[in-house]
Amino acid sequence: MQPIRHVAVLIETSREYGRGLLRGVTRFHQENPQWSVYFQQQDLGAPLPRWMKSWQGDGVLARVTDLKTAEGLVAMKVPLVDLRGATRPFGVPQFGICSKNVAKLAFEHLAACGLKHFAFVGEPPGQHQYDDDRRNTFVELVQERGADCHRFTNRSGRRTTKSWEEYQQQLASWLSKLPKPLGVMCCHDDRGQQVLDACQRAELGVPDEVAVIGVDNDEFLCQLSIPPLTSVDVGAEQIGYQAALLLDQMMSGKTKFDKSVLFDAAGVIVRQSTDLIACDDPEIARALRYIRQNACNYLTVNDVQLQIRLSRSLLNRRFKKHIGHTPKQEIVRVQIETAKRLLLRSSCPLQSIAEQCGFHEAWYFISVFRKQTGMTPGAYRKKQGRHEGT
Repeated sequence: MQPIRHVAVLIETSREYGRGLLRGVTRFHQENPQWSVYFQQQDLGAPLPRWMKSWQGDGVLARVTDLKTAEGLVAMKVPLVDLRGATRPFGVPQFGICSKNVAKLAFEHLAACGLKHFAFVGEPPGQHQYDDDRRNTFVELVQERGADCHRFTNRSGRRTTKSWEEYQQQLASWLSKLPKPLGVMCCHDDRGQQVLDACQRAELGVPDEVAVIGVDNDEFLCQLSIPPLTSVDVGAEQIGYQAALLLDQMMSGKTKFDKSVLFDAAGVIVRQSTDLIACDDPEIARALRYIRQNACNYLTVNDVQLQIRLSRSLLNRRFKKHIGHTPKQEIVRVQIETAKRLLLRSSCPLQSIAEQCGFHEAWYFISVFRKQTGMTPGAYRKKQGRHEGT
């Protein structure tokens, strides 16, 4: 019999990212019931619960935002997995999402829509590391495309109704002055919903004039938005599962948590806020839409060429001019993004996933996936806390 481990779970229930982490912790706990879990519903930024002052536990999973709480957790001298990064000044590494990968997915999605003007809406610089990483990476990718990235942050920092109205009016005015069509990445879905509200105030068409993508795939916020918000699914449940597994290993003395562990996002969940093809070339716009609708149906460039009625050399040349890469690369991009979602959301064997993504043979799917991501599908699935089905 394995000993019962007493574990404190300090993760907020007020936000989708926290709830996703908790779903992952729950799944681990159901598979490994030797934990006694101390948990209470709380908001992000809540202080340490009073009961922890006298608690004699074995380990902690925590999402904390301030140094005082972080200092209190570190002082307990029990295995600790920090899921936000507030304990970094005390030498505890970060465990969570790779924000640079999040920004890359968001940019690639907007660029694949044919957009050439970009903006980022986030928090004030220096306030949150994840926000800075997403902003900086997004700006770098835009600049590599030879474009400028416009940036907007909340200058008021207040939470009153008046500040909300002021913020929205400032945001609406700012958006109105930017070149169109415009692709906007928001640091999270809260900002995404605010940007879409500001577009309504400014009478800007979404997605035709302004295409918006958020982060976290919060179903409530994404569906509350008008139109529904496209968002990067960060795979919080898999992160929560892996965090619980790591803590269990730490409490058993099998491993040490001595370096940051950052996971790639699961993929982009496309909704109406980015459902556009912003391309001045009507044939290339048709080709893009055709690829997105049929990429996983064993589509070839010849199929696209016949549909659009352009020679292959002309199709490639015009595609690269407007989109930045070839039709073949776009087909593969859509296939791999679909594969990532299937790998994380199902336990289907690789042969089945290969077929669902338009690959006749699993070995070829594995080869293409490795070339695009730097790892095999099995390694990608394992890294995100999933296991291949039978």
